Amino acid sequence: MIQKILIANRGEIALRIVRACRELGIKTLAVYSEADVQSLHVQLADEAICIGGPKSADSYLRSDRIISAAEIADVDAIHPGYGFLSENAKFAEQCESCNIKFIGPTSKSIKIMGDKAVAKDTVRKAGVPTVPGSDGPVDSEADAVKVARKIGYPVIIKAVAGGGGRGMRIAHNDVSFAKEYHVARGEAEKAFGNGSVYVEKYIEKPRHIEFQILADSHGKVLHLGERDCSVQRRHQKLIEESPSPFLNADLRKRMGKAAVRAAEAAEYENAGTIEFLVDAKGNYYFIEMNTRIQVEHPVTEEVTGIDLIKQQIRVANGEKLDLDQGDITFDRHAIECRINAEDPARNFAPSPGTIGLYYAPGGHGVRVDSHVYSGYTIPPYYDSMIGKLICYGSNRKTALERAYRALSEYLVRGIKTTIPLHKAIMSDPTFIEGKATTAYMEDFLSRTPTDLFS
Repeated sequence: MIQKILIANRGEIALRIVRACRELGIKTLAVYSEADVQSLHVQLADEAICIGGPKSADSYLRSDRIISAAEIADVDAIHPGYGFLSENAKFAEQCESCNIKFIGPTSKSIKIMGDKAVAKDTVRKAGVPTVPGSDGPVDSEADAVKVARKIGYPVIIKAVAGGGGRGMRIAHNDVSFAKEYHVARGEAEKAFGNGSVYVEKYIEKPRHIEFQILADSHGKVLHLGERDCSVQRRHQKLIEESPSPFLNADLRKRMGKAAVRAAEAAEYENAGTIEFLVDAKGNYYFIEMNTRIQVEHPVTEEVTGIDLIKQQIRVANGEKLDLDQGDITFDRHAIECRINAEDPARNFAPSPGTIGLYYAPGGHGVRVDSHVYSGYTIPPYYDSMIGKLICYGSNRKTALERAYRALSEYLVRGIKTTIPLHKAIMSDPTFIEGKATTAYMEDFLSRTPTDLFS
């Protein structure tokens, strides 16, 4: 039985895990960098150990130091959260070899779904639609051009080991392809230490829709509905909502079944996400699987009433899921806004610094997940997200109204944030009408005065 968990992460997700563990009666160990000594998760965990300097490479990415801390503190399991080592198969293997439970999928599943070319082949064999493209990595420009011509332009070149929009380039003809191919390989090598890329048909102005998966170690795989993540900037999600305003009941059912088949094909265990692109005609294509908890998991929690972090821990404990697919209902509409320490009026420049005043909104249908507070200093070393505002109601209109109201009373002084940007989006007709695609933000920013974001 899991009695003590090391949280190998920081910020709001680390605090989220602390809270779930406390409700389950499980002790927690926070590991932190020198820059995060002020963070709430460090203060609220049962124990805390500093594992290195401010940079991620000296702390949160040091698997050896994390494992050492786990052994010193005699923990039973490690929860990786998202980012950092959460999708690192080698780290999961290290946990397994040290007899420490990795709260996530097996290292085997991470390897299968972490390599996008292998993942695509795996789900295709399970009957899940995939985007037309190369069968695997293309290691020469000449071979890559042949693939691009065969499937037809425009195409997108993607890093095999990619994520977060890095190592992704779009080409519209042979001339632009030559340039973008080498740029993508260079970005991939720099970001992931792996320059391999593959080529896919570029689906123009699609919806980005993902399905939440939950699977136990006894063979049961369920989906907990979808999240529409189409509002993105440079492939980074800004707003997520559930259910999607685009899907109808039939398409939702078919995509949910496809997501379950994809997870079963990878012999998946724990929480994960199957991501699809959906075109204007409702054709859907698998693009990747995230083998971890997602930033936007609260959207699903508020719609279904299921605590995903607790479910992750119970599955890791060897328990059977006490749910069947028919038990999962979607009784609400929820919208999440990522609150980032960035200045939208200055091309989203990072805005680290000390928060003078912090006041989180409240009231019916409002949830805030954040690790910051008045007087907290945001370090410049990590992702800029400082919180998530999740608003929900019995329908989308109510959720939108609550989100606008909550954003209006959300106060963060001393730094710039994306709060004014989100407020402007919540009153934008295209978004209100549920017509946002992955091209939405580019269009929105081109027609919206930047002084609205100041």
